Amino acid sequence: MFAAISRRYDLANHLLSFSFDTRWRRLVARLSGLGRGDRALDCATGTGDLAFALKRQVGESGEVVGVDFCPEMLDIAKAKVRGANPGVYFRAADLLALPFGNGAFDAATIGFGMRNVADASQALREMARVVRPGGRVLVLETGVPQTPLIHWAHTLYCRYLMPPLGGLLSGRRSAYQYLLETTTAFPCGAAFMQLMHETQCFASVDARMLLWGTAWIYRGLTRAPG
Repeated sequence: MFAAISRRYDLANHLLSFSFDTRWRRLVARLSGLGRGDRALDCATGTGDLAFALKRQVGESGEVVGVDFCPEMLDIAKAKVRGANPGVYFRAADLLALPFGNGAFDAATIGFGMRNVADASQALREMARVVRPGGRVLVLETGVPQTPLIHWAHTLYCRYLMPPLGGLLSGRRSAYQYLLETTTAFPCGAAFMQLMHETQCFASVDARMLLWGTAWIYRGLTRAPG
């Protein structure tokens, strides 16, 4: 599914989210605590937009690695590197078994990918494992607004407007029906924070609600092993 929509993925995301996705990725980068010369990992990186936002945070002396399971998405990300983004590297990898040593990064992020993994708890543990103690793990993910009127409008848009528009832009309507299904089923807000706490990987966890709960940023401060 992701391979099929890869060529129009960026365009569809920006238009369907009214470019909020771009602003939210930049906010994740700012909340990461990364500084010049740091090293960051972006998981489920897709076409690399969050990885590039992280690169602006770590500067020329820093390094960002983006991983994803979809080669077609990574091909587009790599093409962006060839354009004007040195110091960002992409490779295929399984989020549930990351090919990096303990504490290899100062921060790890994932944008709109956590709801697609088979085991969110294991994904969080792996992200925390490859981040040094005192570093940060950040998750940007969709949510379901709880205010009745906003909830109604959000459901209407996602169920009746997004699939045909997404299908028109990407050629794969089912991908945007899948978005509603996974968003509805995935825990958000306090429920996801509880999931992070249960991994016992984080000294503290906080969250920021975006656009009345349409999306959330979750942030965990990694603790020392043991």
